[in-house]
Amino acid sequence: MIGKTLSVETCDCNVIHEDIVNKVKGQMPPEETLYDLAELFKVFGDSTRIKILWALDEAELCVCDIAFLLNMTQSAISHQLRALKQAKLVKNRREGKVIYYSLDDEHVKRIFEQGLIHIREEK
Repeated sequence: MIGKTLSVETCDCNVIHEDIVNKVKGQMPPEETLYDLAELFKVFGDSTRIKILWALDEAELCVCDIAFLLNMTQSAISHQLRALKQAKLVKNRREGKVIYYSLDDEHVKRIFEQGLIHIREEK
């Protein structure tokens, strides 16, 4: 891959398609919304969190189970679950002394599954 560059096609004209630009600008979400979306996608940028999401897409699990599954400490898993919970990607429920984690809702499941579909298309 040495010396390989990607070319980006550019427009040679100086004409701005004002009607299209204004339409897109009018439909663009507020800056704060786009910032929040970028923050959400940052959470997906960690392979440990992706493994946890994959596991929780398969079954509701407690911290002990996730730690065993991923060969990590419970402390490390708890730290990642906290980030996932803050991003509203996972939720938990208590049953006695055990806390079970699952994906927060169907939206999270779809985001995760669409990401997998996209990655598998490229191969």
